[in-house]
Amino acid sequence: DDNTLRVLLSTDNHLGYLERDPIRGLDSFAAFEEVLSLARSQKADLVLLSGDVFHDNKPSRRTLHKTMEILRRYCMGGESVGFQIVSDQKECLRSVVTGRANYEDEYYSVDMPIFAIHGNHDDPTRDGGTELLSALDLLSVSNLINYFGRQDQVDNVQVSPVLLQKGGTKVALYGMGSMRDERLNRMWQGKKVKFLRPEEDDNRWFNIFTLHQNRDLGRGSKNCVHESMIPEWMDLVVWGHEHECLITPQESLVGTFRISQPGSSVATSLTQGEGRQKHVGILDIRGQQFRLKSIPLGSVRGFAIGDVSLTELAEGGTVLDIEDPKLEERMGDVLAAEVENLVSYFECMSVENYTLQSPEQVLVRLKVEHSGFTTLNNQRFGSRFVGEVANPSDILLFHRRRQAENTTAKGAATKKKRAAAGMYDPTEPEELEEVNVEDLVNENLFNMDKKLELLTEREMGEGMLSFQLLVC
Repeated sequence: DDNTLRVLLSTDNHLGYLERDPIRGLDSFAAFEEVLSLARSQKADLVLLSGDVFHDNKPSRRTLHKTMEILRRYCMGGESVGFQIVSDQKECLRSVVTGRANYEDEYYSVDMPIFAIHGNHDDPTRDGGTELLSALDLLSVSNLINYFGRQDQVDNVQVSPVLLQKGGTKVALYGMGSMRDERLNRMWQGKKVKFLRPEEDDNRWFNIFTLHQNRDLGRGSKNCVHESMIPEWMDLVVWGHEHECLITPQESLVGTFRISQPGSSVATSLTQGEGRQKHVGILDIRGQQFRLKSIPLGSVRGFAIGDVSLTELAEGGTVLDIEDPKLEERMGDVLAAEVENLVSYFECMSVENYTLQSPEQVLVRLKVEHSGFTTLNNQRFGSRFVGEVANPSDILLFHRRRQAENTTAKGAATKKKRAAAGMYDPTEPEELEEVNVEDLVNENLFNMDKKLELLTEREMGEGMLSFQLLVC
């Protein structure tokens, strides 16, 4: 259709995640390759990536080489591009060489353009000079992507749209690369965030806004972007950064626009939200009307998550007996059976293998409530699942049952004071050897009544993990 613009939506590809892992090292690339393959098979006019294309701020040469090889294979060809950019490209695209979109360069043959913003993982930093550069700048200067949405002023945000036109359909594509949530929130409150609009025919443009920030999910009033901050005249908001796949457009609670959250294409943490089926979206825009179809990704590694309570299993003494001299061995057998049940769910599921290593090995996370019981060594426990699961060294996540709330006035007052001071039950020493530092941070911070304001729970966990790996 000469009047329908088709856009493939994807975000948080995290290329290079766990690249040194012998099993999971190619997972991010397998998913990314499928994303671009779907764009080809669905005849998309362009691909929109909403941040965190790379997992590391300074990707390794291997990651850059693999990424560029995939982009060249899927984005270059001899077909003509069906839309045109009618805005000043020097104002909205970051192309330091040609000053225009990559498919308009006569020395390159790009027939499936990619438009991308940066996320919090691949945001611009200084490296060897005074200029701020992102890993996306390397892809942009190589004419492999069109990098947009970067803000160079720290005290004033001005978002210029990329104006696209295909036949009678006009689309204004607004992008905002990742910024510190609290600072962006403060600028928004101070009315220092401005969106430029086309000079003519405002009502004829279909407005898309893509960003890479925290959503208001109980993180506090200052550590996120609220829906009320987004201009009401937007038609569709594509939200990056949040890894849970909620790609079906949802109507905003405060505006007339709709929100699509594609979620990540690869699991970077073993949480409930990451366990949902991964999708990409095919967005068709014709005039002021749009339709979004979700397509499940087939090259994503299976992920099974469950929980078990040892306290409940010990009730009656039929499954576990706390007085049993071989209790630890019995616990291992019981938990192993739970893991086997989780793994068996994926045995009948076929996985389309692009470059996925050992797709039959799934990710497993079993949360174990062990109040009154000791913990098991994760490495020793996981050794029996080597070759069967993709993460044998961190299958189990132990936690204790929260103490019942004290009903006395004195106890309630003490509990209130401890909560106000941020004091929570400490983690037992023996537990520290069995849990991943990132999981420990996430578990404690997500359960806090008061949320962090400067950093997100994910950023804190990733920072702690990076420091641990650096020290080790």
